[in-house]
Amino acid sequence: MEPNNAKSHILLWTVLLINSLGLACLYYANKAEKSTEIPNLIGTWSGQNDTISDEKGYKTWDNKVITITEQKDRRFRGTFTYADGTKNFFGVIYPDNISFTWVSTPARGFNHGRILDENTIGACYVEAYEQATAGCATLKRE
Repeated sequence: MEPNNAKSHILLWTVLLINSLGLACLYYANKAEKSTEIPNLIGTWSGQNDTISDEKGYKTWDNKVITITEQKDRRFRGTFTYADGTKNFFGVIYPDNISFTWVSTPARGFNHGRILDENTIGACYVEAYEQATAGCATLKRE
């Protein structure tokens, strides 16, 4: 190999390596920045809720609606309406900025969920003991 040709190859590989490292740093810097942003959940969310229980069997509720009315950092509160009326709830977003949990004062269970994208969440309710129930809903922001 000629000396000039070898120098060209070394220069080309050096530029390629520096470019690749720069792109990797940019990607991970943007990813780290985004993961520290707490998602905003305020809004009205609706969708289908599929449940199972001994008392009611397999049920599909076509129009589950929850409204998150306020949020301060990872903490939020809102209301949901169902066949027996309206309940208030409050919850938290976990530090991974994807998972959340909410509870309602009169309820015996918990709602666990995940933020699927900016306008879609998955929320699953579980309750044990006599009124044992499990159900999940995929909810879209209106």
